[in-house]
Amino acid sequence: MSTSTASFMCKTAASAAALCVDVSLFHALGSGEQPRGVALLWLGACLRCASLLSVARLAWDRPRPALLRFLAAHALLVPVYETGHRLLRGGGDEPGNGRLVCGGWRAWLTGGAACAAAALFWELTLPGREDGATGEERNQKARVLFVRVLRLYKPDFLYLLGAFVFLSLSVLCEMSIPIYTGKVIDILGSEYQSNEFLSAILFMGLYSLGSSFCAGCRGGLFLCAISSFTCRIKVKLFGALVNQEIAFFEAIKTGELTCRLSRDTTLMSRTVALNVNVLLRTLIKTLGMISLMTSLSWKLTLLVLMETPVTGLIQKLYDTHYQRLSTAVHDSMARANDAANETVSGIRVVRSFNTGRGEARRYADRLMDTHSLKAKRDTIRAVYLLARRLSELCMQVAVLHYGRLFIQRGQMTTGSLLSFILYQTNLGDNIRTLIYIFGDMLNSVGAAGKVFEYLDREPRLGARGTLSPDGLAGRVLFRGLTFSYPSHPDRAVLQDLSLELRPGKMTALVGPSGEGKSTCARLLERFYEPQRGEILLDGQPLKSYEHRFLHRKIALVSQEPVLFSGSVRDNIAYGLAECSLEDIQEAARRANAHDFIIQLESGYDTEVGEGGGQLANSEKQRIAIARALVRKPKVLILDEITSSLDTDSENKVQQALTTDPDQTLLVIAHRLKTVERADHIVVIGGGKVQEQGTDAELMELKGTYYKLREKLFAE
Repeated sequence: MSTSTASFMCKTAASAAALCVDVSLFHALGSGEQPRGVALLWLGACLRCASLLSVARLAWDRPRPALLRFLAAHALLVPVYETGHRLLRGGGDEPGNGRLVCGGWRAWLTGGAACAAAALFWELTLPGREDGATGEERNQKARVLFVRVLRLYKPDFLYLLGAFVFLSLSVLCEMSIPIYTGKVIDILGSEYQSNEFLSAILFMGLYSLGSSFCAGCRGGLFLCAISSFTCRIKVKLFGALVNQEIAFFEAIKTGELTCRLSRDTTLMSRTVALNVNVLLRTLIKTLGMISLMTSLSWKLTLLVLMETPVTGLIQKLYDTHYQRLSTAVHDSMARANDAANETVSGIRVVRSFNTGRGEARRYADRLMDTHSLKAKRDTIRAVYLLARRLSELCMQVAVLHYGRLFIQRGQMTTGSLLSFILYQTNLGDNIRTLIYIFGDMLNSVGAAGKVFEYLDREPRLGARGTLSPDGLAGRVLFRGLTFSYPSHPDRAVLQDLSLELRPGKMTALVGPSGEGKSTCARLLERFYEPQRGEILLDGQPLKSYEHRFLHRKIALVSQEPVLFSGSVRDNIAYGLAECSLEDIQEAARRANAHDFIIQLESGYDTEVGEGGGQLANSEKQRIAIARALVRKPKVLILDEITSSLDTDSENKVQQALTTDPDQTLLVIAHRLKTVERADHIVVIGGGKVQEQGTDAELMELKGTYYKLREKLFAE
């Protein structure tokens, strides 16, 4: 016989023996003519519990905690039931009719089924450590994030303190109203005394007024705290985002960033100011109601609290399935909208291929999927409402039944029972709110984690420089550059590239598209860091210079200019806190933009619209050039800027840009006139410098530049 088979047989025999012992003890406790006392029931239950747990630990090396909880509940069910039953029946040591201890198989199986249901509730609603390190790690992370959010609320401490004070006052006033309602009923039901009646009515009115006033103050203060926190965290997040490197924005979608700025910051603000508000208010009300209900009748309170596990289980099951189906419904609706948008945007293709009916069927199929998911979701909600109301109804009937008995025995008055029922009605809603708010707080903390992820992210551009010399010559040296974009790390755009830009000279980069010309400009602007090699400015690495100083001395004008909503003056002076109108006009004249600007309706104060939509492309291009020139940069980079300019404007701009003897000018162009005026021409191909020299020198070589000029620069 194998070891595993022998071990299995031993475990089976031990389990069978424990089962026989448990059934025998259960039968012995319930048999006989005389009912057993509560003390004897508890003693027998302890013996059953000890035997079952001992066998479980001996038969299984490491029994699951769920099994141990089930065995303990199964053993202790009888004394717990009998004790509660006798207390509700008014004390005494005599068991009531229909008691569980009947000593038969039916009672034993019924108790086992009840314990199994209780164990199932425990596992579904209160998972223990057997869920693994992942759940504990997630809870620890949620606690850390909550503390971080709480610290960010420090500037709003006075708002929160005042709100919590008014919250407590509001809850106390609100809980006092049912007490006086019951007193009014007792006064009306007995010999009427006007003074007591008017006093009770007066206090009811005062408490109602106080509750309403404090609730309004509480809500206003919490809203002020939320608004202040949201504004502050959005500014912090926006500041952290704009300081990230360009590769970050290429890897992250714009929609995700805007979602963090709008949705997640709002959810994050609710973590403390709204969720904690609801949580504390509900928790204080729940504890206060239980306390007042206990003072009215502790027996009825014990009966009402028996509904709490059932309510929690129903709410847990409902939340799990309803949220899953709600997410599926939203995804299905998004797919249906995508199908409709595709058809509308491509209506010409649909019409030309006569596929209108097919697209209509496709859209109908998507809508039917959504309808099916909605039907399942609504069915679950209907079942949830039915189960919840049935449990509430059963508990109300039980309270009325036992309340009638207590009134007959003189243990309660009619008004006390009415006050108790009013508290009971709100207690169930409060318990459901507590269960829901914990899930909503986890959701809010999850949103805070995404925001903190960006707030904690450091830009990946190396150490910040400190150099900001008074004088700068503008000599640039590219030395052994090798670079690949983060989105395509396996494809080298530049390979051991070296070239020099001299002050007062115009250098033109030429070559086919996609060979690395614009990449050189982006590296010079320090949008990226090369994997090997370095760029020197006046003999010092670019990363050694202070960030603001570097981007004031090196200016870039791209092929597609970007303007921001505001006036022409604001766009030219963009980023310069102190910039006179004379400097702005001088830069506009050099960019050949002054003449058309003064002809606008409001001149330099004319609004350009969103993205410069009120201006033509050539006008936007010249304003972008003026924006670069007003900084008086030592190194100016022009990336295909003349593509939107007419010939006359191009000539004027080129003449103006070449008149500064101290400026280093780097031009990326495909037009022959632009390249011919360059003092130095660099031909780039395959990420390397293939040829360099003047136009005449390169034409004499009859190499790459000669062929490129014949092919690309022919007019």
